[in-house]
Amino acid sequence: MSRPAVVKALWGAAVLVLVAGCSSGGTEDRPGTPPPTSASASASASASASATSPGSPSGSATAPAGGRVTVTGTLTEGLKSPWGLAELPDGDLLVSSRDERTITRVDGRTGAKTSLGEVPGVVPGGEGGLMGLAVRDGWVYAYLTAESDNRIVRMRYGGGDGDRLGAPQPVLTGIPKGVVHDGGRIAFGPDRMLYAGTGETGRTGLAQDRESLGGKILRMTPEGKPAPGNPFPGSVVYSYGHRNVQGIAWDDEGRLWAAEFGQNTWDELNLVEPGKNYGWPEAEGQAGKAGFVDPVAQWPTSEASPSGIAYARGAIWMAGLRGERLWRVPLSGAERSGDPEAFLSEEYGRLRTVLAGGGGRLWLVTSETDGRGTPGPGDDRILRLEVS
Repeated sequence: MSRPAVVKALWGAAVLVLVAGCSSGGTEDRPGTPPPTSASASASASASASATSPGSPSGSATAPAGGRVTVTGTLTEGLKSPWGLAELPDGDLLVSSRDERTITRVDGRTGAKTSLGEVPGVVPGGEGGLMGLAVRDGWVYAYLTAESDNRIVRMRYGGGDGDRLGAPQPVLTGIPKGVVHDGGRIAFGPDRMLYAGTGETGRTGLAQDRESLGGKILRMTPEGKPAPGNPFPGSVVYSYGHRNVQGIAWDDEGRLWAAEFGQNTWDELNLVEPGKNYGWPEAEGQAGKAGFVDPVAQWPTSEASPSGIAYARGAIWMAGLRGERLWRVPLSGAERSGDPEAFLSEEYGRLRTVLAGGGGRLWLVTSETDGRGTPGPGDDRILRLEVS
């Protein structure tokens, strides 16, 4: 499936990157079982049912309760601690290595890899390192762990620079860092603003502190300033009371969805609205407590430990680390239209990132080489999926 080399040009269009953990005991730990090599899709029993959260009326079509996943192939393999994934305008992909501190370009048809080198200033450790990626207007944005903090930087890429990344320029600094709960997912929304999911680094009080950037979803301009219309004047904080957000995506009506890790009981999928409080550490899962927003869906931490999410075919698709499965959550507007449904259970090991590729196509990134998996031949890999 070779193709001619793509001629690189300066990018003039925004690219939405829907890309992005830890659960029980504050980690992503899972039982150490080697992943089977079968490429066939399979569905498992639904997750624990959960009531839907209230939302705005919508004209969105209702997704059917049952879905389907077909693994159509492996795009590439041999990746080390892959984390972030972003699609370039020509269909190629950029993938970050959390622990190697590198960004690799992957040909979207052949899977051929081109190293773009190390990103300066990354200090990997624990769950931190080089994490989420996003692309816009000739810039590559990266969420990374530095010596003193987590931060977002951007680097020029394309045109005369060819396959070389420019020097990192700070976009937002001062996000708390820790051995665990570093968040790390970034994406541009339909409003062309940059969003970031952060963690509370194990210091639970940060999630409720609106002056802290930890345990939040942040919204900013591409230059890192508070975005117009943010709920708290002069602040990049968009929502708070989160434990560790590693998945963000928008549906076809522009609603923001986010996945986050619970502690010992419930992982969550939330419909995120500006200025709302999602409860941590006062509430985990559907607590029904006044002043906090309950999740639209919840899972036992052994079945999820969610990282990246994507929206396709009327549903949220959620990658599970400890759960080693891909979850489908069918939607009807701002609510669920059916129970969550699991696919690929224990077939490919830990699943880190899922990215929508248009229509019913998804890219799925495994996470067996992150120090918590049991890598087998070919790990880690990017899989091609067709979903419905």
